[in-house]
Amino acid sequence: MPARTSETRRRAAVLGSPIAHSLSPVLHRAAYETLGLDDWSYDRFEVDEAALPGFVTELDDTWAGLSLTMPLKRAIIPLLDGISDTAASVEAVNTVVFRADGRRVGDNTDIPGMIAALRERGVEKVESAAVLGAGATASSALAALARVCAGPVTAYVRSEARAEEMRGWGERLGLEVRTAGWDRAAEALAAPLVVATTPAGTTNALAADVPGRVGTLFDVLYDPWPTPLAAAWSERGGKVVGGLDLLVHQAVLQVEQMTGVPRAPLAAMRAAGERALAAR
Repeated sequence: MPARTSETRRRAAVLGSPIAHSLSPVLHRAAYETLGLDDWSYDRFEVDEAALPGFVTELDDTWAGLSLTMPLKRAIIPLLDGISDTAASVEAVNTVVFRADGRRVGDNTDIPGMIAALRERGVEKVESAAVLGAGATASSALAALARVCAGPVTAYVRSEARAEEMRGWGERLGLEVRTAGWDRAAEALAAPLVVATTPAGTTNALAADVPGRVGTLFDVLYDPWPTPLAAAWSERGGKVVGGLDLLVHQAVLQVEQMTGVPRAPLAAMRAAGERALAAR
């Protein structure tokens, strides 16, 4: 549990379990340094679902915000005073802002972060897309694709229960979602846009199936990088958007919300993240 202190004017942190690998402190601290916010601090805390209510209750008025990673993105919702429409659309919060009136409001910056990362690589609209996986990140990917994809999205999943869940998200988001078994995952690689949302190692075998002509791959992993799938994709001349791109763009939005600055320093944050990854 963080100790209360009067020496630090504004505090923020990332919570999750596991959390030691998180690059969020590197990115947020780089933003504070660049912006001259010398009285801001950003830390990481190992917090699971059982410990979350007690942790949040103990936070005092020096706190400006929280970043949430797994498994807390849904567990945090009952502890808040409200959430944004974006967060409600996927029932997942990765950002909490502590407002001056005492309200604690949740948002999801993963979704606009994905859109911004794609736009940065010149991907604004596609006719169809494929999603590998069906976890919490996959639902955020569907929400982003609802704004990017003009046609259907096919989700490749491991069970009918997951397939039904993804189709349900599609209905909520106004997106046509089709599903297929993971044994057909190689078919996804022919889509104009492929979003890989699975844990490290899951897509490694697909690297051998990358076709000669490819579109854009958005692989949400950042460590280790590149993944075998991303490396094979680059070798074919395809566009690759990586997990660091997503992490930086969603962190930019978090910094802006938590500090109130109009524009967070994306370039400085990305450079800090690249240095940290290179040192691992």
